[in-house]
Amino acid sequence: MKQETREKLMGVSVATLATALYKRGLRNQVIQGVHPVKGKGVNMVGPAFTLRYMPAREDRNQLVEFRNPEHPQRVAIEQCPEGHVMVIDSRKDARAASAGDILVTRLMVRGGAGIVTDGGFRDAATIGDLDIPAYHTQPSSPTNLTLHEAIEINGPIGCGDAPVFPGDVIVGDEDCVIVIPAEIADEIADEAVEMTAYEDFVVERVKGGATIIGLYPATQEENLEIFKKWRAENGR
Repeated sequence: MKQETREKLMGVSVATLATALYKRGLRNQVIQGVHPVKGKGVNMVGPAFTLRYMPAREDRNQLVEFRNPEHPQRVAIEQCPEGHVMVIDSRKDARAASAGDILVTRLMVRGGAGIVTDGGFRDAATIGDLDIPAYHTQPSSPTNLTLHEAIEINGPIGCGDAPVFPGDVIVGDEDCVIVIPAEIADEIADEAVEMTAYEDFVVERVKGGATIIGLYPATQEENLEIFKKWRAENGR
């Protein structure tokens, strides 16, 4: 993705992006049920690199599997490109962990931009203190082998009911995570920046006592004129 697009997406909310996507008929791009393990005060932004789990079958998922150098979970951590966000389809099942602090630390050291699962992480408190954004549904101590088998790397997945294709742009803020189709990421970023400027203007006006009628949305021309002046004064 373009660095300019990444920088723009660093400064907009998932809520604003959801509205921009809704305008284009895309209503199910928010990954449902996930939240930051610990807030970082800055957005997570990067192309998606995916890992898919399927239900574990007991004879295929003993602890000895972790000795296999080709185990997909481990390989995915080592293959995720720098600047990408690893997105894990854990079937919305947090009864067993999607990953733990050692793997997430390795992803961080390799330059990963973040990690998301619709399941849970073990060692969640430790992961929360790492310098990498991480999103899950809840802490989960059992190893992934208990219920999940890592089966496919970097294919299309569903995560929290949202479709995720490799390369889609993932954005996470202090609330949740959204998936932007790669082919429209640049235009969505541009629109979200414009929307954010107007929303900031609206908040300032509302705090000053203004009514939202005619202001949000901007159905009165005079508000657009005031906004134009506000942008010039604030360098927005």
